[in-house]
Amino acid sequence: MKKTLVSALTTALVVGAASTTFAAANPFSDVTADQSAYPAVAQLDKDGPITGYGDGTYKGQKQITRYEMAVMVARAMAKSQNVTVSGNDKALLDKLAAEFGDELNNLGVRVSNLEKNADKVKWNGKAEYDFKRTNTEGQSAAADRHDDENKVLFRLEPSAEVNNNWHVNARLDAWVDHLDKDKDVDNNGNVKLKRIYAQGDYTNFSTKLGKFAPIDDDSIFDTTFSGAEVSFGKALKLTAGAGRINKDDENPLTTDDTANYQYAGLGYDFGKLSLGADYHHLNSKNIEALGKAYANGTTDEANIWMAKGAYTFDKNWAVNGYYAENHDADAYHKAGAAEIDYKGAQDANKGTWGAWVAYRHLGQNVDLFNTYDAIDDGQKGWEIGANYTPFKNVVAVARYGKNKDLATDKKSNCVFGQVNSLF
Repeated sequence: MKKTLVSALTTALVVGAASTTFAAANPFSDVTADQSAYPAVAQLDKDGPITGYGDGTYKGQKQITRYEMAVMVARAMAKSQNVTVSGNDKALLDKLAAEFGDELNNLGVRVSNLEKNADKVKWNGKAEYDFKRTNTEGQSAAADRHDDENKVLFRLEPSAEVNNNWHVNARLDAWVDHLDKDKDVDNNGNVKLKRIYAQGDYTNFSTKLGKFAPIDDDSIFDTTFSGAEVSFGKALKLTAGAGRINKDDENPLTTDDTANYQYAGLGYDFGKLSLGADYHHLNSKNIEALGKAYANGTTDEANIWMAKGAYTFDKNWAVNGYYAENHDADAYHKAGAAEIDYKGAQDANKGTWGAWVAYRHLGQNVDLFNTYDAIDDGQKGWEIGANYTPFKNVVAVARYGKNKDLATDKKSNCVFGQVNSLF
């Protein structure tokens, strides 16, 4: 079946029923204002069902294909969802939809598949620059210069949809560490697949399989492990995981390449208040392999318990803290932190900012994988910090730590700065 564009305009005119204002300028060079079809052509161009040809002409006498007509009908149908049309116009639009049903279905399949495929894989990431300067009590001026560190990190985090319940997630890091010119350069130009796992989300149940971060990665277990995790519940949530921690740059195992690892956590969200209790267990040939020597003798076990909580007063103020203990360690077996937060930088909102003050005590035999930038494991001290969003998706962070070594009582201070460009 062939139709001229003039007859197509007559039927597609339903979208012009809700508006009586014609286009201010002549939309097509070959349709003049004195022609009888001009009002309809101008209105349909304004409302969207027709767009003409690339050379700015309308070609009203040119025959069109059924597919081209279906495109106009689809645009008219979309427009009718947002305006009020009369009963007669609605009936005419329904007839058009029935007449071009096959073409519309084909068009819809193509559009739907394109949108679905585009949504299946999503990419997030960031480019990050870190600067850290540490000054330790009793060091010479020359030695102080050796405490500067600079790091550039580029991170990609793809996520791919498998089906409605399952996704595959990954993290790829590429970084370069620039230390003081008199120091050795470590990890210079490394590229590593840090995480790769499948995640299944169901009502009141979720699971992870692969290499990913465990619970408490925001405090004492900022690491990854290979294994499985399951979670049950929403407000009251039980999480358990098991697997192995492998030797790499972040997990410096020395007497064994791997450590067996299990954890469990129970948390409850009351709204403004959240509480949790977690347990971590590590087993290797010698727990010193984790780089955290015990005071008296050695053991192949680490059993760590943690209690934590957070409270949000309003949109500006919040507090959080935790206490953790390793019952198998004879010394440096306690860790804890308390923090007060004011507001917070939002990467999508330029001009937003936040600040915090915190006290941290990080015993090295319980804070096995430290996440803090201004206070290291084996130290205690105060930290103040702030973050700010100078441009959309650019966040700057500054931290200052006033610290004391738990073993030697030697004092130090640390200045840390970071700039994140997020995408």
